[in-house]
Amino acid sequence: MATLAEIRAKLLEQETRRGPGTGTGDNAIYTFWNIPENTTATLRFLPDGDTDNTFFWRERQMIRLAFPGVKGHDESRSVTVQVPCVEMWGDACPVHAEIRPWFKDTSMEDIARKYWKKRSYLFQGFVIENPLAEDETPENPIRRFVINPSIYKIIAAALMDPDFVEIPTDYEQGTDFRLTKTQQGQYADYSTSNWARRDRSLNEEERQAIESNGLFNLNDFMPRRPSEDDVKVIFEMFEASVDGQLYDPDRFGQHYRPFGLNVDNGNGKKPAQAASTPAPAPQPAVEKTEETVVETPAADPVTTEGAKPSAQDILKMIRSRQS
Repeated sequence: MATLAEIRAKLLEQETRRGPGTGTGDNAIYTFWNIPENTTATLRFLPDGDTDNTFFWRERQMIRLAFPGVKGHDESRSVTVQVPCVEMWGDACPVHAEIRPWFKDTSMEDIARKYWKKRSYLFQGFVIENPLAEDETPENPIRRFVINPSIYKIIAAALMDPDFVEIPTDYEQGTDFRLTKTQQGQYADYSTSNWARRDRSLNEEERQAIESNGLFNLNDFMPRRPSEDDVKVIFEMFEASVDGQLYDPDRFGQHYRPFGLNVDNGNGKKPAQAASTPAPAPQPAVEKTEETVVETPAADPVTTEGAKPSAQDILKMIRSRQS
């Protein structure tokens, strides 16, 4: 288990590198976004089962590609395919290389935001106080939490506080996290969430649950790293999405597909269903989460005149740059 000092050092390293502005079939996911307004869920985070992970969470970066329908299936019902952004592994993402300059053009900023990667953070732990009326809870009380960037910032900021003397996942002197949901306009607001004022030792029941069930290896619930072919397909899907084309299972189905869509792989067999992960090797589906915050690069907008460019104009620009 990493120490608090190691976590602080790693967080500082990440912030320096980024710079400014920058259903798996079980029911282990705790859908905190469904708790009633003006209520608080108390969570106790636990370490990652992967002892090589400095943090007690994993960061995901996903791109959402929208299509008006599925070719040869329901062509009038819009679908979204989530694909992993390879910047998550430090690789160059062709989609983001394409859309970064769009933020300098006010007529293209909205569409750039649409395709910009969404971050979320995967944690695990206990739900100590639960204001959510769940129809069924899993036998294993260790739950997974898909945390959005606004809550993550609260968690990470406190870890950098020198008054925080022990890592919050420590079994003896760890600290519970109080996740509070309020409302700001039409959106949920979690800005009043914070760590408990006192540390708390895990009780015997919680320790027994860890002993009996073990900790999740959070990497098991991350998307698989795309291959070179996968990256090419992701960019082709991006182009098709921008162009307003239907999702084509024959072109893309063996790589990425909408959740719930089964496609024939050419030998009469249907590949394992996946969401946001390549199909050839069955992978965990992307965890269900509430809408995440879109983070975009800082850019000085350049005022442009005239109507917003059409999909054809954008594709022409993309292909011109490629050639």
